Amino acid sequence: MNLKEKIRVIEGFPVEGISFKDITTILTDPEAFDYSITAMIEAFEDVDYDVIVAPEARGFIIGAPMAARQKKAFVPIRKPGKLPAETLTYSYELEYGSDELQVHVDAIEPGARVLVVDDLLATGGTVKAVREMVEKLGGEVVGMGFLIELTGLKARDLLHDLRIESIVQYEF
Repeated sequence: MNLKEKIRVIEGFPVEGISFKDITTILTDPEAFDYSITAMIEAFEDVDYDVIVAPEARGFIIGAPMAARQKKAFVPIRKPGKLPAETLTYSYELEYGSDELQVHVDAIEPGARVLVVDDLLATGGTVKAVREMVEKLGGEVVGMGFLIELTGLKARDLLHDLRIESIVQYEF
């Protein structure tokens, strides 16, 4: 299946100059969605991991079904104020400002081998922050997987020491 054909591209969203890759067209196609999750799982079939971690919100759409199929734990990384128990809060810089993420402090056991997944790899800022959060909790990130990668933004340079897999690539 050619997943690239299933992704709707919307020019000028959310602002002029951006070419938005809309995965809702994959989600409304059960065959394409199933294929996407299977492809993500197969990309890491040779990697030993205990936990799948994903940032909100679209990372949940990829990570939760992967974890369920693999019988692995799933840990959501959320925006501030969304998690009810004690959290680790992590602030990080983006190209145009800063952001914060949170995770429950008891979500990742020390020594856990963690696979980070998300729908899109662009600049790598968010998943770099996720990696640092996992490491603060004593986990080890063993790879990162993405449904879509924008190769022209060179996020792999930021994450150069990790195994990175993506299913569909666009220049921008």
